[in-house]
Amino acid sequence: MNRRWLYILLAVLSALVMLRYAVFSDSGAPVVAAREDSVPAAERRLETLRKVAATVPAEEELYKKAAAELSQREVGLLKANTDQQAQVALLDLVQNTARVNQVEIRGSQEFREKVLNDDYGEVSVTVAFTCGMEQLVNLLAAIGNQPEILATNEIQISGGNDKAKNVQVRMTVSAAVPRKLLPEKKGVAAF
Repeated sequence: MNRRWLYILLAVLSALVMLRYAVFSDSGAPVVAAREDSVPAAERRLETLRKVAATVPAEEELYKKAAAELSQREVGLLKANTDQQAQVALLDLVQNTARVNQVEIRGSQEFREKVLNDDYGEVSVTVAFTCGMEQLVNLLAAIGNQPEILATNEIQISGGNDKAKNVQVRMTVSAAVPRKLLPEKKGVAAF
């Protein structure tokens, strides 16, 4: 009879454990009881939300002003669809500016590109030419007066032996472009 009571006791205990975890478990969503002071708290939350909602039009106006200022500043970026087109546009711009100042540039020696930050990059072109010192000064001034964002990164001037006092110039001119034009660097070199 001891064994019989032991089996019955074991069966009752296992039934209680199953009922506890299967039927009376806490797997449902927690029930949130309303606090007694929920009306004043709700009014405070409503007032806070109204204050935040009142600032939205002002923030939208600030955003519109910032976007307009950014688009006005980005007018100076070189317009192109690819980095190669940007480099050719820069070379064309430098050649046309030189032609206006009676300086003949017959091509380019080197194209480079560089990432400046997450939003902007830089394309560069190196050109070589021979001109008088006055023409060089006028060319540099004309490059600085262009509506695009241009800069002279390098300039090497060598004196000439001719009687016209011409100098040989090797110059690198850069322009700002949107970052999306420059190719992504992959691998270890991306650091």
